[in-house]
Amino acid sequence: MTKLYLVLAILGTVLPYGAFVPWLFANGVDIVLFAEQATVNAISTFAWLDVLVSAIVSLVFIIVDGTRNRIKYYQVAIVAILTVGVSSGLPLYLYLKEKQQKTSVRC
Repeated sequence: MTKLYLVLAILGTVLPYGAFVPWLFANGVDIVLFAEQATVNAISTFAWLDVLVSAIVSLVFIIVDGTRNRIKYYQVAIVAILTVGVSSGLPLYLYLKEKQQKTSVRC
């Protein structure tokens, strides 16, 4: 599972940024335009609200579980959620947790 989580974290970073970076180059850092285009209709608003709730749940989970289980570098997954999204941060956290559990089992 460790390798799978790492691959998913990489894909979860590359794929969203693959769509976002061209838009950023074309439009610059225009927060108003970004918000307008992201919520242009009910379906896109639904998707953004789903992502927002998923991000909040993932942040709470990572903070609580990471602290409780003393996962090293769990804060990196929080930064990934805040800068990329759930598609990057959640699998990154699961990778960190799985890697640490494998290491502690070997000792």
